[in-house]
Amino acid sequence: MSQWKTIVVGVDGSPGSRKALTWAAAEAGHHGADLVVLNVWEHTLLPPAGSVSVSERYVPDPSQRTAEDLLQVIKEELGEDPPVLVKPHVKQGTPAKVLIEESENADLLVVGNRGHGGFVGLVLGSVSQHVAAYAKCAVTVIH
Repeated sequence: MSQWKTIVVGVDGSPGSRKALTWAAAEAGHHGADLVVLNVWEHTLLPPAGSVSVSERYVPDPSQRTAEDLLQVIKEELGEDPPVLVKPHVKQGTPAKVLIEESENADLLVVGNRGHGGFVGLVLGSVSQHVAAYAKCAVTVIH
């Protein structure tokens, strides 16, 4: 059996990514691996507010909010004291691209089959398809 040192799991809060997190945590425990829990957020423009005088200090920092959401998902799925070393990371970018980049430093990349968005009824989402095709390590897609 191979010995994995680092398992990366993509988590966007969707049911599929939550299943992927739970599965990846079990594998990390089995292999004694670190678990990198990665959430990737894409920059979107705020809709026009009607006033150009709105202060930036009132606009919430999306990376901070995303980090808080990610920690909440980890607690909900793995508990307050996870049985493995969990390293939560939040990055900005295109999810498939960032996950593929992160796969260069991983022994296994885990994703859910469907995230938020896309077309209902497809077996795989676009992110899981891209990751499975281009990742630099082994990939597991959880259904």
